Amino acid sequence: MFGKGKNSPAMYALGMLAMMIPSQAFSSFYSYYYVEKLGLGLGLATLARTIFLVWDAANQPLFGYWSDRTDTKYGRRRPWIVGAIPLFMLSFILVFSVPEGLQGYGLFAWFLIALVFYEAVATVLWVNYGALFPELFRGNAQRAKASAVQQGFQIVALLIGTAATPLLFAAIGFNGMSIVYALVFAVLMLLFAGSVREDEEARRTPPLPFKEAFRETLKNGAFWTFNVANSFAQTVNGLLSSMIPFYAKYVLKIPEAQVTILLAAMFVSVIPLVGVWYRLIRKMDPVKGWRLSLIAYGLSVIPLWFGNSLATGIAAGILVGFGLAGFFVTPPIVSGMIIDRDYEKTGRRREGIYTAVSGFITRSSGLISALAFLVVGILFGYESGDNPGPNPEATFRTLISVVPLGLIAISVAVSFFVKLDKGEPAKER
Repeated sequence: MFGKGKNSPAMYALGMLAMMIPSQAFSSFYSYYYVEKLGLGLGLATLARTIFLVWDAANQPLFGYWSDRTDTKYGRRRPWIVGAIPLFMLSFILVFSVPEGLQGYGLFAWFLIALVFYEAVATVLWVNYGALFPELFRGNAQRAKASAVQQGFQIVALLIGTAATPLLFAAIGFNGMSIVYALVFAVLMLLFAGSVREDEEARRTPPLPFKEAFRETLKNGAFWTFNVANSFAQTVNGLLSSMIPFYAKYVLKIPEAQVTILLAAMFVSVIPLVGVWYRLIRKMDPVKGWRLSLIAYGLSVIPLWFGNSLATGIAAGILVGFGLAGFFVTPPIVSGMIIDRDYEKTGRRREGIYTAVSGFITRSSGLISALAFLVVGILFGYESGDNPGPNPEATFRTLISVVPLGLIAISVAVSFFVKLDKGEPAKER
């Protein structure tokens, strides 16, 4: 059944489609659901994200280390992925299934527990899925192709997770939406897992001891500067997604039903632009191509400030799509180069630990996003949907344009410290 698709870019990208549909629905609407719909205060929402980050700091590297040390006849990564599927379904449903009448600290407790559970299981999936990329695809050209296909599937997932979600929760509620997405995730993820065949040689290579594995990771300067730069840009991804519903309501002043049109316009434009970036990156040094994508992304958020209707919002969203497409395609190629050079040095493939630590750095961007929401909310007086303050329009113009521009400016500045020698250390297979 899976013979022709074994380890193909399309079947690998199916895993991205599976995970990103519910993940995008989560990142785009959990703040809107808890803060705007249920009335959870921004302070409590930020506190929950902070507690999660402490937990995430511990579980990310450990899950990566354990994944690298796993040795079964089914591979290192697949057992973790398959085992996490039912737990992810349950955790996602719990996030959007708050009992009626729950308020204040009770609502905060539900949010915190559901968030910690969801993020822990999501970590297992993302660490093991990401660790497969540099193992299955070797060489910059092959990775550029695989990344472009993967990001094409990601755009489709983003489109479904953002544009279709308002239609679903309007029709069947947030709980019904979460059940539908959980089932879709399970079917697609099982198809992906059935198509993967891991590298036997990598599995049989003895792993580095715990302390040495982390010491080598901590000493890798290119790895740290690359991921720090990426984390600020990743913050913008999450911030844009989560602010769109607020932006539509308070800035564009369009009905909730039209949010789907706005999101669809933004993400549909990304699909052909992924191909443009694929052609660009094939002809460039990967680090320079990645830096160019960051610059384009920063410039693309400026027009969002000037939106004042559905039409102008759509036009600004299409421009964002160009920068977003570049940021989707370029980072996996640079990350793969960093892992290859580590393999040359240590003689061990440690995709799991690198993916895990990288994931922690980039996912800590969620805290930056939450803090930005809190600080800007305080400055303009926005507390929640029950108390939006005197100028919610300025609140969300700032959060969707000014803050992202500043974050990407930091990302571009840090990117100039990423130095990787040219070459093709890993042979294409």
